[in-house]
Amino acid sequence: MFTEESFKVFDIEGLDNRMAAIRSEIQPIFQELNEYFQEKLSPVAGEEFFIHIAQHRRRTTHAPENTWSALSRKKRGYKMEPHFQLGIWPDYVFMWLSCIDQPKNEQAIAQKMLDEPELFTKLSSDFKLSGDHTKAEVKDLSAEAVEKLLIRFRDVKKGEFQIGRIISKDSPLWKEPEAAKSYMIKTYQQLMPIYQAIIQEAAE
Repeated sequence: MFTEESFKVFDIEGLDNRMAAIRSEIQPIFQELNEYFQEKLSPVAGEEFFIHIAQHRRRTTHAPENTWSALSRKKRGYKMEPHFQLGIWPDYVFMWLSCIDQPKNEQAIAQKMLDEPELFTKLSSDFKLSGDHTKAEVKDLSAEAVEKLLIRFRDVKKGEFQIGRIISKDSPLWKEPEAAKSYMIKTYQQLMPIYQAIIQEAAE
């Protein structure tokens, strides 16, 4: 499970040194947790999920400011469709349902969520929103915020939509790894009805 040392990885200077720490400190946690999520979520979704862990191979100078992993029904790549993400910034760990980097049929995906606002009404009040996966800023969940972000996702070429929960680095949950793990899987389970509604649009 993530610890204080996991967050300290982002204090390490230099691309090579930070990547070495990401590989040794964070990626094994990604693998272990995603195997658990894969086991729990694949039967609910009715199809196999594949694990992807970001390798940051395109980077040549700047060390990554965050790092992440994904669960996707696609074996090769994940950004072309809605997918689940588990990742870490210096201040928090995130669990998202992600629609980023212009997925296939993004306008239909956005419109599906706009047409069915009830998809969001059963989510816990501590859910968050993000409109840019490259920035750490998150927004509180509200009907107005969801609608605004979805319209931008639909109408703006670089628009993105992420919804889920975060666990701050100073959360007491990290002292109870099983409780943190339970919080994570319950996050994805709450997101599953939204995923199932929009993945059909991605397949059209």
